[in-house]
Amino acid sequence: MTDTSIRTYTNEREPETEEENTAVSDEQEHCPECGGRLISDDEHAETVCTDCGLVVEEDEIDRGPEWRAFDAAEKDEKSRVGAPTTNMMHDQGLSTNIGWQDKDAYGRSLSSRQRQKMQRLRTWNERFRTRDSKERNLKQALGEIDRMASALGLPENVRETASVIYRRALEEDLLPGRSIEGVATSSLYAAARQAGTPRSLDEISAVSRVEKMELTRTYRYIIRELGLEVKPADPEHYVPRFVSDLDLSDETERMARELLESARQEGVHSGKSPVGLAAAAVYAAALLTNEKVTQNEVSEVASISEVTIRNRYKELLEASDTAAPA
Repeated sequence: MTDTSIRTYTNEREPETEEENTAVSDEQEHCPECGGRLISDDEHAETVCTDCGLVVEEDEIDRGPEWRAFDAAEKDEKSRVGAPTTNMMHDQGLSTNIGWQDKDAYGRSLSSRQRQKMQRLRTWNERFRTRDSKERNLKQALGEIDRMASALGLPENVRETASVIYRRALEEDLLPGRSIEGVATSSLYAAARQAGTPRSLDEISAVSRVEKMELTRTYRYIIRELGLEVKPADPEHYVPRFVSDLDLSDETERMARELLESARQEGVHSGKSPVGLAAAAVYAAALLTNEKVTQNEVSEVASISEVTIRNRYKELLEASDTAAPA
């Protein structure tokens, strides 16, 4: 800023014509006296010319937050905006909820009469959140998807994808003649495979409320009608989970991946269950790295029979030209 004395500039009247509006707009970008560049002085709440020092505006309103934050966590904690929209809720998270705690704003417990009143309000709030049968259908299905995903330990992105798949099925009228649970389970199964965190049909059906036969039938129908691109499950995607559940070492996981890669090159994967190959690879790798694990333990973790593990185990060792441990 130069040594020129600071003067306050004000408009005497409001602009009436389009030409005057344009002139005012130019004045807001450039100094009306010298045409210099204008800057905002947040400390003094003023807009000042950098060349002649003219104060174009004063006593400006600070539209920023009244608080300060020194890291990302503190910023998120102090921010008062709502939660981001999500496909995991039927209304995309735009509606409000009445909290379940029976306490007032000061943390004091409510009286019995007030608690009864709040419970009635919660009931009516739940009823008003769904406008028609379609929204009630969606709300029930998304609740099922969230429940099953939690039981299977699936991440947030899989739940979001499953919710989008179910919404598409609902919009394209694919539900008549099929159960809500069946389509919801199929959507979750397809989303898990698309995200590279697959779960076997046995694992999915164990937490679902539909039978395995209905699940497979509905899954094929949803994939075909929606045109979803779902690649065949890769056995290597199951290995980290099996190794973690059996508390085995990183060396065993690396060896299991090598066995599966050798089997892929030899064409052993063709026509075989990915879960069975992954379980057999983990069992074989554990033996080759001298870690104690039984076929029964692997069978329980992978939810397949010991016979399948023995058959695939021999095929993997033959494909890798590795002798079976004594």
